[in-house]
Amino acid sequence: METGMLHLHSLLRWVLLVLLLLALYQAFTKKESIRSSSLWLMIAAHAMLLIGLYQVFAGRYGILNGLPEEVPSLMKNSFYRFYWVEHPLLMLVAIVLITLARGKAKALNYKNTGWLLLIALIFILVAIPWPFREVGAGRAWFPGM
Repeated sequence: METGMLHLHSLLRWVLLVLLLLALYQAFTKKESIRSSSLWLMIAAHAMLLIGLYQVFAGRYGILNGLPEEVPSLMKNSFYRFYWVEHPLLMLVAIVLITLARGKAKALNYKNTGWLLLIALIFILVAIPWPFREVGAGRAWFPGM
């Protein structure tokens, strides 16, 4: 189940990025369809959050599966620092921004929606475990590769 949840989480990153780019385009071109696309974006983001929380707590390297032997030096280990601190924190901030942008999109406040989504996109791009990341923290472009 852990591998399936990890693959689903990795696959949904592409869905989230496509929806985010679509919503950004609609916000900056002032299209009313931002209302529905921002809803789907928020749903995808919250689904990713739930799967990510499962990964952080009960996944293969989850906190409930045991802490590393040297917990005080956790921040020195780039793998655990990325997956237990950096990735969850940045993604949580991005999901909060997406949720705030959804509220602005419902009111058709295009400018604020666009800026919130752009900042969320930057946080997400920084926090994704791209294949070219440092050794151990990167993931494949597509799950199972």
